[in-house]
Amino acid sequence: MDNDYLKHIGEMTSLSEVLNALVKQGYTLDFNLKSSQLSGGENPIQEFPEQFLIDRHYRFEGESDPDDEAIVYAISSIDGKIKGIFVNGYGTSSESTGDELIKQLKARTD
Repeated sequence: MDNDYLKHIGEMTSLSEVLNALVKQGYTLDFNLKSSQLSGGENPIQEFPEQFLIDRHYRFEGESDPDDEAIVYAISSIDGKIKGIFVNGYGTSSESTGDELIKQLKARTD
């Protein structure tokens, strides 16, 4: 991927800007736990977490509202054929199910 483009994403400040930039990079699936967008309603990162890697993540802190605290994960399959986004709240909006799922995934090292 283009490093200048990634550097630009790192400078973005809003959740929607990062989500839009990731979609442009091909992260089009919604990996959130209640997603019905995936075939058969099954979420592949829940079924086969060993087949997916966290490419990068972005943390957002709610300056005035703790409910705005979230981490956006750009996740892809090991073979790179499936790319999607997982948004997980933390702090007061944290769900243990999302935290447990993220703990099962490894970070991409290349």
